[in-house]
Amino acid sequence: MPIELNATHDPARRSWVESANAADTDFPIQNLPFGVFDDGRGARGGVALGDRIVDLGALIEAGLIEGEAAKAASGASLLPLFEQPREAVSELRAALSELYREGGNRGAQSALVAMASAKPLMPAKPTAFTDFCTSADHILRMAANGGRPPQPAWATLPVAYNGRASSVAVDGTPVIRPVGQFVPRGSDSMQVGPEPMLDFELEFGAWLRGPGNALGQAVDMTRADELLFGCCLVNDWSARAIQFYEMLLGPHLGKSFLTTVSPWVVTMEALAPFRVAGRGREADEPVLPAYLDDPFDRELGGFNVELTAEIDIGSGAATIVRTNVRELFWTVAQMVAHQASGGAPLEAGDLIATGTVSGAAEEARACLVEITKLGTEPLTLPDGTKRVMLEDGDTLTLRGKARAEGYVPIGFGPCSGTIKPARIEA
Repeated sequence: MPIELNATHDPARRSWVESANAADTDFPIQNLPFGVFDDGRGARGGVALGDRIVDLGALIEAGLIEGEAAKAASGASLLPLFEQPREAVSELRAALSELYREGGNRGAQSALVAMASAKPLMPAKPTAFTDFCTSADHILRMAANGGRPPQPAWATLPVAYNGRASSVAVDGTPVIRPVGQFVPRGSDSMQVGPEPMLDFELEFGAWLRGPGNALGQAVDMTRADELLFGCCLVNDWSARAIQFYEMLLGPHLGKSFLTTVSPWVVTMEALAPFRVAGRGREADEPVLPAYLDDPFDRELGGFNVELTAEIDIGSGAATIVRTNVRELFWTVAQMVAHQASGGAPLEAGDLIATGTVSGAAEEARACLVEITKLGTEPLTLPDGTKRVMLEDGDTLTLRGKARAEGYVPIGFGPCSGTIKPARIEA
């Protein structure tokens, strides 16, 4: 069932935390995303509000919030929160919104922590990680630029690979250049060494709630949407030379060295005003299989979330990608339903990513192999520096903003990493 709009979405609602009213904040009172942080007093759960973090444990101790959802959100992992009923999480958001709205309880001031003094931590250790490839523009552009011809399955199902959950890390984690096997450009001999074609992929992600499905049981589209707890940004860092050489069964070491996620989980309730129609299908495109076709998904399966990628080589950040989640060929709910269609159990804490969110426009090419056409046309930055792939010292940052007319935009916080040299053992 669709999530009903309520007082937490009211565009007129403002907070007595002044930074939450700033026009450019990712975290107005209409957002209230959950995360985990440490300000030197231990890891614990909180909610982002302007440039502050609401310490949920402190609110519980003060008697300002109560209930199982509040307790589940206050610990060092959000996994218990992902297991709470949707209604309980909604009640918790409503209580927080009432506390921190203009006219709310100023006694909640004592639970605020400066975001600048806290370290963001992983919201939870993913129970599993699946990375999809759901942008038609990305798939077809890669083939047109000299990549492998796409298998026809991409147009009839959301293709994916099972990623490495243990190497999913939070914003700010250093990106250590991996070492592996590859064939250098212009050579036909394999060598082992530092990855020469280090790339990023601008992606959108979703954390799943429980309970999921039993082994051998499928999930229909309605249930798939209900299993979405909230969303985040994802950078699936890619060692392209290693990836291209090993691609017999699919990505392995070219993708398993690091995947970065933004630390704040924006709930599906907060995203409700920003739902848009799913991609649908043109007359010359394959008809949706029945198990991936749903009236609600056709009407509101997509998200109007603007995404950007910035690169900073030491001379200031330059935006090199502008795209939107709504351009994806498959919806997030379709990804979830397909993941379970063969009987694979879904669990609270599963993380799924959309794959590269490339759109039709030139500025919507959402990775460097697209931007540079497999390295044949270098990217020129504002200071005249050229990049074919990421170099040591470069910082790549993803950002996202959900927008809808008549509603306050909400964001996800940064998803960034700085490239560090490969570790070469003596």
